[in-house]
Amino acid sequence: MIFTFKYHFKYHFNLSTAHDLPKTFGDVKFVCVGGTPRRMKSFSEYIAGELGLADASVFNICGETDRYAMYKTGPVLSVSHGIGIPSISVMLHELFKLLYYAQCTDVTLIRLGTSGGIGLEPGTVVVTKQAVDGRFQPRFKQTVLGKSVVWPTELDSELAEELLKCSKELPEFNTIIANAMCTMDFYEGQARMDGSFCSFTEEEKKKYLDEAHTAGVRNIEMESSVFAAVCKRGNIRAAVVCVTLLDRLKGDQITCSLDVLHNYEKRPKSLVGRYIKKHLSV
Repeated sequence: MIFTFKYHFKYHFNLSTAHDLPKTFGDVKFVCVGGTPRRMKSFSEYIAGELGLADASVFNICGETDRYAMYKTGPVLSVSHGIGIPSISVMLHELFKLLYYAQCTDVTLIRLGTSGGIGLEPGTVVVTKQAVDGRFQPRFKQTVLGKSVVWPTELDSELAEELLKCSKELPEFNTIIANAMCTMDFYEGQARMDGSFCSFTEEEKKKYLDEAHTAGVRNIEMESSVFAAVCKRGNIRAAVVCVTLLDRLKGDQITCSLDVLHNYEKRPKSLVGRYIKKHLSV
C-alpha cells in the first residue's frame, strides 16, 4: 500500500512514530477488528490458543486511552472499532498509518461481528460479497470539502471464497456469501420498530425488507460499507464475517436464550481463527 501521511500521531490509539512501530508491529499479517474491547480480547486469547501461543500475555496496547482497544498475538493484531461508520472510520485511518509506519506487508483485514439476518436461520454466518447502502447500492457516500464523494464497496472475492471453503470444516453452522446492508442507524435506518420513534407502518417495513431480500441482501449491520471502501482504496485484502442473531423478516427482537446467543457470537471467531491457522500452516 502507498500512502503519504502529513501527520504521524495516531490520536485515538495513543501511539506515534516516537514508538518503535516496526519492532512492535512489523510482523503483523492479519488484523481482525470487531465492535467491543471484550470481543477483541476474547478473540486474541482464542487465536493465541489456536496458534500454540497459549502462554502469550494478552494486554491492551492502547490501555492509556479509552477510545479503542488493541491486542497483539504473534502476527495477529486484534482491534476494537466501536459502533457505526464514524467510529470504525477513525480507527481505520489510524490503523493504516500504524501499518504503514510499522512497515507491514501483505496484511489481511477481517471484520468480525454480529448482525440481523434477512431470510436466514439465526446463527448463520454471512461472509460479505459487497456492502450496499439503504437503497441497496454498492457504495459508500461521504461529504468531503462540501462535496459528495462515492466509493465502491466490493470486498476481496478470493478471500471470501477461501473463508467459505474453510467453513466446510465447521459443519455445526451454516456459512454463506451474500451482500450486507450497511446503515447509519440501528433503529429506523434498519427498518426497526422498537426504537423511541417510528415513522412507518408494519406493512411498509415488511415491503422494504422483502425488497432488500430480493436485492440479494442477507444481513444488516453498521460498519461494512466504510470498511470495504477504505480497504479497497488502500488496496488491502479484506473480508467481513458476521453471524446473524435473528431473522428480521420475523421480528425486531432477539428471542433466543443467552446461552444460544453466546454460541452464535463464537461462530465468526471460530471461522476466522480456523482460516488464520490454516493460512499460517500451524
